[in-house]
Amino acid sequence: MSQNDNDIKTSRSLSPSLVLSADEYFIQNLSEGFNKRKVKVMPEVLVYLSKLLNHFMLTQNFHEEEFNELGQRNPRTLAELLLVAQSSESTQKQELLRKLGDRTLYISGFFADSLNRSLVDLDYYKNMGITAYTTLSYIVKDGPAAKVYSHISTKFTEIADVLTVISHQSVNTSDQNILRLYESYLKTGSNLAKEKLSNLGVIAVSDKKNKKINEH
Repeated sequence: MSQNDNDIKTSRSLSPSLVLSADEYFIQNLSEGFNKRKVKVMPEVLVYLSKLLNHFMLTQNFHEEEFNELGQRNPRTLAELLLVAQSSESTQKQELLRKLGDRTLYISGFFADSLNRSLVDLDYYKNMGITAYTTLSYIVKDGPAAKVYSHISTKFTEIADVLTVISHQSVNTSDQNILRLYESYLKTGSNLAKEKLSNLGVIAVSDKKNKKINEH
């Protein structure tokens, strides 16, 4: 039995009242998030995402050192990372693309609100991530990892929305945050943003993107 099989077996037998490890904690939260959003993913994807969240718990894993152990400068931007990956040998290419995909997925989920107010918007990160995971699925071909990467690439936006749900924990209903949420809805058409606005009574479920925000 593979390590992934063991992880998946563990996640299925997890008691909601007992969390034994960070991986299990994230699997529990991810499962609840996907159920809430009515998104279905492979069990292997659930395990992969739990390890991704566990990895980024440590700040140093998110902010890469400027130079590697050989004294070579690491790529700083996502565009640089993609460019270096495309010109690298197979093994290094896989590692760099995985790093690019994981980082953009995490940012798209946990920093979505900030990205909607930045010069580099959410779509940029999502497109980068989808490209990385899609390319990875072709490189590793027919193995289990290929299915995981392919699955994540096709459901990147839905997965990012689930990560956003987890990051928020609760909705802050200040006027400023409601306005930001509405701006995000107008810009991206996010179903998650639409549902939150509907729950707050700002728009009706049937409202279209071009409708004006209700005035109270």
